[in-house]
Amino acid sequence: MASHIVGYPRMGPKRELKFALESFWDGKSSAEDLKKVAADLRSSIWKQMADAGIKHIPSNTFSYYDQVLDTTAMLGAVPPRYNWNGGEIGFDIYFSMARGNASVPAMEMTKWFDTNYHFIVPELGPDVKFSYASHKAVDEYKEAKALGVDTVPVLIGPVSYLLLSKPAKGVEKTFPLLSLLGKILPIYKEVVSELKAAGASWIQFDEPTLVMDLDSHKLQTFTDAYAELESSLSGLNVLIETYFADVPSEAYKTLTALKGVSAYGFDLVRGANTLDLIKGGFPKGKYLFAGVVDGRNIWANDLAASFGTLDSLEGIVGKDKLVVSTSCSLLHTAVDLVNETKLDKEIKSWLAFAAQKVVEVNALAKALAGHKDEAFFSSNAAAQASRKSSPRVTNEAVQKAGSDHRRATNVSTRLDAQQKNLNLPILPTTTIGSFPQTIELRRVRREYKAKKISEDEYVMAIKEEISKVVKLQEDLDIDVLVHGEPERNDMVEYFGEQLSGFAFTVNGWVQSYGSRCVKPPIIYGDVSRPKPMTVFWSSTAQSMTARPMKGMLTGPVTILNWSFVRNDQPRYETCYQIALAIKDEVEDLEKAGINVIQIDEAALREGLPLRKSEQAYYLEWAVHSFRITNCGVKDTTQIHTHMCYSNFNDIIHSIIDMDADVITIENSRSDEKLLSVFREGVKYGAGIGPGVYDIHSPRIPSTEEIADRINKMLAVLETNILWVNPDCGLKTRKYSEVKPALKNMVAAAKLLRTQLASAK
Repeated sequence: MASHIVGYPRMGPKRELKFALESFWDGKSSAEDLKKVAADLRSSIWKQMADAGIKHIPSNTFSYYDQVLDTTAMLGAVPPRYNWNGGEIGFDIYFSMARGNASVPAMEMTKWFDTNYHFIVPELGPDVKFSYASHKAVDEYKEAKALGVDTVPVLIGPVSYLLLSKPAKGVEKTFPLLSLLGKILPIYKEVVSELKAAGASWIQFDEPTLVMDLDSHKLQTFTDAYAELESSLSGLNVLIETYFADVPSEAYKTLTALKGVSAYGFDLVRGANTLDLIKGGFPKGKYLFAGVVDGRNIWANDLAASFGTLDSLEGIVGKDKLVVSTSCSLLHTAVDLVNETKLDKEIKSWLAFAAQKVVEVNALAKALAGHKDEAFFSSNAAAQASRKSSPRVTNEAVQKAGSDHRRATNVSTRLDAQQKNLNLPILPTTTIGSFPQTIELRRVRREYKAKKISEDEYVMAIKEEISKVVKLQEDLDIDVLVHGEPERNDMVEYFGEQLSGFAFTVNGWVQSYGSRCVKPPIIYGDVSRPKPMTVFWSSTAQSMTARPMKGMLTGPVTILNWSFVRNDQPRYETCYQIALAIKDEVEDLEKAGINVIQIDEAALREGLPLRKSEQAYYLEWAVHSFRITNCGVKDTTQIHTHMCYSNFNDIIHSIIDMDADVITIENSRSDEKLLSVFREGVKYGAGIGPGVYDIHSPRIPSTEEIADRINKMLAVLETNILWVNPDCGLKTRKYSEVKPALKNMVAAAKLLRTQLASAK
């Protein structure tokens, strides 16, 4: 019985690649040092899979930055601004495309489907001269072979590559990217023939765009592409791998009829409907790679249930044609549970990270072949049972969300009541929440965590920091203040650590982009709030000033989308539980005299399902969750939310439906796109603060520049609803950048107030 892994995390069990990359970028180590760390990671991964008994082991799923960028390098599709002169692409050009350099900006980065991973978007057009410029796929195949491991080289399929690209600057927005197919296939053929010559017997093309809503023209392109590749692929077993959702029935027909293809991979965790299509008909003599082990979560597989699914599939495709696989690459899960020495033992028994998932895949394959490891299966069954019955998972006291929750009055009535109470000028100024986290501040938090300083010393240090931040904002004459969040490590972890139903790992890192990793909390049980979380700090800060002080909370949808979520109940139920916990906090802040409360929903759009047909339902429960948090406050309490911009023109109606009093938006990199929504006549009556400067850059914008941006906004938005603020929190910036930038921001707002008053 054969087994297969779609792909594997690259960072290493202790983020070895991250540290090697950053050291190389900082000029502290050589290219050779970086290559050695990478080679050691690759060989240990291949060896680990071979030792576990995996038959189809992937190669070329390792990357120094991103797999789509690797494909761009393979095709020589380097944008002209990087002055590449041909030849094999090295680190200099590769990392310039990924990160920019002193003279030119990086290529755009965007989310990989609906995961929290980001890829580098290819910039294509009619003039791109494609050439075979990176031999990485072949080199890595040979490298594994020299170690005695025969791998399956993995390439991003040609059609998905084009569908994930964008027209380069200066190319018509309507340029048909798929028209470039004929130009890139010759390079794919070269790669394939080199892989054949090197001894490869299998090749995997990842074509995940097949799970999207594709029209017949796009589906036809798949047919054309593989028909064109057919003769080059002869003599190889070709696997087309899909993941992240069901394959729609039209796409299934196209896929299973592709020329020269011998195997199809499906995500049977997020794509359970695909099972019905397979049962309705699977091409004779072809292989089915059944993705039954979840590559996107950290829960141990229910082996008995997976075995049942595989058993039924075996009846359809035949014993020798069924291969046990992961639902997608294991890139989206943590690396190895072995490194979690602090996790509670019971919770640990419910989990499986990438290394454990490899073992699960092999155990299922062996069981199907009649060599079931009874001990492994029975300990798995025991863990599944303990998770179902554990009182830690089910908390009877947790409330269930009832019918829809809304504030009693409409937004314009509330804004009037709030204005009487807050008495703000027009174009009020505020910031998004965090202030710079200095080395000193991080040290205080670290020492407190390690019990090197007492709680009293810690509280004193944090209070001192808050009073500095409050004084700075008063000196700058900002209207609505924040406490600066000096006590917080992360906008999700900080709350998760104070809610029940959450667990935290030490090394559960997952790659977000490049060398940046995130460590998502694990939501394993019913969520509730045992006691107030932020009230002490917010009321302490409010007592230091007569100006309004914003309470600062992370919203339920963002907490959900940035965590590993329990898979034993629908996601919306977990989201409603988090919302009810945040609602308790909002009401306690209000009781403590906090009149402005911000509830961030940075990741609302990140949870949007891939398929149009499922989007409305997600948006409905996500918006409902947000409204639950603040449906119980008085009209005079002003509710803010903050969102990071990501093409939300398409969800603007849901954003309006959130019914916040004020929304601040990260938009400075895409001003025009955002403002065009309002130009096109979307009626928006609540307060709105599109970011007036980009905090992701160390640049300090001038007063004139900021005033100019505010004027552009005033052209499409009413004077009485516009707020003036940076586009995101200031945590990552230095005070030497923050002070002058905020000073210019306040000056710009005052300048325009004067102009507007005299115009009246």
